Amino acid sequence: MIALLTILLVPSLQTPGSADSARPGSQEREPQASLARQADGSPVCGLGRDFHAGRRALLRKELKHGVFVMRGLPATRDYRSFHQDKVFWYLTGVESVDAALVMDLDSGREVLFLPDGNPGLRGMERWEGEIWDSEDEWVSELTGFAEVEGESRLLEVLDEFVGEGGRVLWTSLAPHVELGGSRDRAGPHDRRAQRDPLDGRPSREGAFSAALDARYGVVPKGASPYLDRMRLIKTDEEVAALRRAASSGALAMIEAIRSTRPGLGEWDLDALMTWMQVRTGARGPAYHAIVGSGPNSCVLHYSSSNRRMREGEVVLIDYGPEVDHYTTDITRTWPVSGSFDERQAEMYDAVLAAQMAGIDAVRPGTTMGAVTNACRRSLAQANLSHLMPHGACHWVGLEVHDAGDNSARLAPGMVFTIEPGVYDPEIGVGIRIEDVVLVTPEGCEVLTAGVPKERAQLEALVRSSGILDRLDDAED
Repeated sequence: MIALLTILLVPSLQTPGSADSARPGSQEREPQASLARQADGSPVCGLGRDFHAGRRALLRKELKHGVFVMRGLPATRDYRSFHQDKVFWYLTGVESVDAALVMDLDSGREVLFLPDGNPGLRGMERWEGEIWDSEDEWVSELTGFAEVEGESRLLEVLDEFVGEGGRVLWTSLAPHVELGGSRDRAGPHDRRAQRDPLDGRPSREGAFSAALDARYGVVPKGASPYLDRMRLIKTDEEVAALRRAASSGALAMIEAIRSTRPGLGEWDLDALMTWMQVRTGARGPAYHAIVGSGPNSCVLHYSSSNRRMREGEVVLIDYGPEVDHYTTDITRTWPVSGSFDERQAEMYDAVLAAQMAGIDAVRPGTTMGAVTNACRRSLAQANLSHLMPHGACHWVGLEVHDAGDNSARLAPGMVFTIEPGVYDPEIGVGIRIEDVVLVTPEGCEVLTAGVPKERAQLEALVRSSGILDRLDDAED
């Protein structure tokens, strides 16, 4: 069966214009290094100790005085793999449970806390696998922290840093975000729980802030505005990670287009893309799959994936993976049967023209709002602007709806989406086209350009043979 699957699957993994020898899964070559950084399974410190040390140094420069303290996430409550909080990972690169960070902003001293090495922890590792601890000698070299302490000493060291009081305390007050999360989703969730008269739980960050205030008599200041500004301009390491995510997402989207045909379930394409994302280097989805066929294409964040696709409909898929903690966000819309009808084609061409107008509007010094307006003006020329109920842009980075000021002037290194869309529920047709762009000194680079979007290209891809076609043929 494995040999048969290899024969069936490898041909469909070639992207347009790629060489046969570069196919992921080729028996003659190792998987592309850009899509499989952690293939040997050894411990990894995020994007490298120098990258994360640079983030901490910049934060110290921004905050200037006082003590910064932050805890990573604990072990999961459910039977699912652990994923570190985005902000803690950004500052440390540590992808392990029960970690913490304390920095003296004035002296530059910084301490990483990990679980105490003890027999009980060793017993847990028999069940859970490697858990980074304070007695692992390789941690200091890997992470760049000269001081690594057991978590049992966190309060003792923090008492030493804060002293008799009077020092400013800083922490991140933004809601924690894991794989598939985003602050604009996590924040409202936490606030609803706190307002619920039958619940009333404070957020994890709120409880931490209150505990620090109770112990030291100092209300911690929020470092999130400074961290958000830092995250807007991507470093070379971050751009490389975003490229890896875009490559993984593009390969998955192309396979979904190839495999589409009437009678398949939305769930088929959902599952296919998830598998492809992971196979090409992703840790998992950056957000839930939006696979909307027919009337579901008009539901902006549709997530059920429970309908069969029918002849004559379009299917709209908005789905991207997370690779090395960085996300991508791709949307394409195509005909289930391989050909757009006249009205679908008219709508599609108008949306594509609007997106191209938005891409052409990107330059340093303008804003995402100006890019959205360029998309809307283009749609107005086709008398379709009234069918676009959402903005056309949002930041992309550690989160799919990344942190940052939406009114900020664009500058090289910023990364965001351009995604105009029109939706007509009366005929059950929604069209959206979305790409991630990197602002350059001259304009922008489309990071997700690996997925075709010209109408003729999409129709040809749908009519070609995909992985699901080969699997079904094999079963017959």
